[in-house]
Amino acid sequence: MSDRIFGVFGLALALFYLWAASIIKDSFMVDVVGPRAFPYMVGTVLALCSIYFILRPDDEPAWPALKGFAEIICAAAVMLVYAWALPEFGFLISTVFATAYLTWRLGTLPHWALLTGVLTSGGIYIVFHLILGLSLAKGPLGF
Repeated sequence: MSDRIFGVFGLALALFYLWAASIIKDSFMVDVVGPRAFPYMVGTVLALCSIYFILRPDDEPAWPALKGFAEIICAAAVMLVYAWALPEFGFLISTVFATAYLTWRLGTLPHWALLTGVLTSGGIYIVFHLILGLSLAKGPLGF
């Protein structure tokens, strides 16, 4: 039953996504494919996967106990706080703490989790900002 519920929500999202893609206006520089092609592909794949979940659901999953469910809620809360913290503290600082917490909750020792957070944040910053030139949220230290 849970797969079917997931499939119905996914199908509704896919239909909304396809509708939103259909109202994208053409820009003055139109290429052969157009600006709607990629959103149409994403919406179509999402719709097909959702229909599969509706028609061929798996057996009912074993839902986590209360402690496991609390872990999931805490992880989701960390991601919400991370989204809030990005413009306030910047990419580097926010990513260190979010990655370190999530890694720690997955079973890593605290000092290794912090090291993982530092290396992940620094690695992503180097690749996306310094090498690819993409802008990431700047913190109070200017990077």
